Amino acid sequence: MEVTINYNGQAVAVEVTLEVYEFLDRADHKTENLFHEQRRHWDGREFDEYIITTEGVGAYGETPEEYLCRKETLHELMAVLDTCTEAQRRRFLLYALDGLSLAEIGVLCSCSKVAVYQSVEAVRKKFINFFENRLNE
Repeated sequence: MEVTINYNGQAVAVEVTLEVYEFLDRADHKTENLFHEQRRHWDGREFDEYIITTEGVGAYGETPEEYLCRKETLHELMAVLDTCTEAQRRRFLLYALDGLSLAEIGVLCSCSKVAVYQSVEAVRKKFINFFENRLNE
């Protein structure tokens, strides 16, 4: 499919796959819906802040406390992941963050579904132990 995008003020025609075209079309549709919603409520009455937040168009200002907590949590999570083997870490992140199934991860890593399960379960147990010990402190 061919789409036209604006790049530095110039219209450029680009050939894209069907999936990319559908994604861009959905994004344009959501943006247009948000603009319509804003125009209907130009004076701010009954404007649903949830729509703006969930669609990612509104400025979210993280407080310094939230930033610090987020960074500390990330540091602690990375410390737990550092105790894992490279294979465990990779399989766990593919499962937890990318949402791949055990079979899909097995194909990517050239291993069995059971090996992927054991890796994910080992990392999960390390996280459970870490947070249980942290609560006891």
